[in-house]
Amino acid sequence: MLARLRRGVAIPAHPLALTAGRRLDERRQRALTRYYLAAGAGGVAVGVHTTQVAIRERGLYGPVLELAAETVAEREHRGRPPIVRVAGIGGPTRPAVREAGLAAALGYHAGLLSLSALGEATVPRLVAHARAVAEVIPLFGFYLQRAVGGRLLPPEFWRRFVEIENVVAIKIAPFDRYRTLDVVRAVAESGRAGEIALYTGNDDSILLDLLTPFHLARRAGTRPLRIVGGLLGHWAFWTRRAVQQLAACQRAARSAGPVPGALLRLAAQITDANAAVFDAANGFAGCIPGIHEILRRQGLLAGRWCLDPGEDLSPGQRAEIERVCAAYPHLNDDGFVARHLDEWLR
Repeated sequence: MLARLRRGVAIPAHPLALTAGRRLDERRQRALTRYYLAAGAGGVAVGVHTTQVAIRERGLYGPVLELAAETVAEREHRGRPPIVRVAGIGGPTRPAVREAGLAAALGYHAGLLSLSALGEATVPRLVAHARAVAEVIPLFGFYLQRAVGGRLLPPEFWRRFVEIENVVAIKIAPFDRYRTLDVVRAVAESGRAGEIALYTGNDDSILLDLLTPFHLARRAGTRPLRIVGGLLGHWAFWTRRAVQQLAACQRAARSAGPVPGALLRLAAQITDANAAVFDAANGFAGCIPGIHEILRRQGLLAGRWCLDPGEDLSPGQRAEIERVCAAYPHLNDDGFVARHLDEWLR
């Protein structure tokens, strides 16, 4: 599983399927997982920001993780390749350690560690927290953008974080090129570039992250680092296309030649589409409802409902989504979903 993670796979950040009464819709929750696996995703991330932080206070964290684990196992038992399972881990240290224990018991391979709950904790406190969780489950580090609850994580933190032996990957999602380089540099200088897999979470720069060779190490002769895969909310929809886009970027990286102009054009189109779905114009307030709206249009979700009744599309967001859907039909996988929807909803 570590080898798969290091080669680079597509990992959708799993949404939460709800009924109109805002209760867990188990049938559609399983259908979403089946969709991601059928689309070729190499992993799933559950209990993360896209799954909604409020699942914890609603008692849904365990049930949602268990549903996804069961659905993945159902596919693996039919002889399909193994799937990387990533569980979101949040909260102060004691609750985070409990979540890590539950995730490990359910067969999750790594914990995506959110530090949002630690507020302005010092770097030593953050590292101690990470070490405590790493004793229970391998860590998938996480640099979350501040607009949706993340915090500034200085270079010192990343230098110390990558020294934790049980760190296996990092999701880089500050939506900031300077902060992205902080993480890459820490891994490059640690001597653990072959052990820690870098994944993009920068939904505003997905393909550029995957296409860029990073020459940041100080030692002469050190090979450039690459971001090998993605763990993304943007890959929670149009996932079949996302898998194909990742494969195209990996082929371009292996060729060591000039980046094809077609991929650069596609990169800008994907960012434009993401701005609409993630509601960048309104500080990402409609991010999760935007993802739900695409999945609703495809029939995978019955509605856009979130756990918070007040969380919905922002004014003007629906028109923006309609604009990008019309402008970039090659980004969607509507035909693929239509052919298999009944099978996934069984």
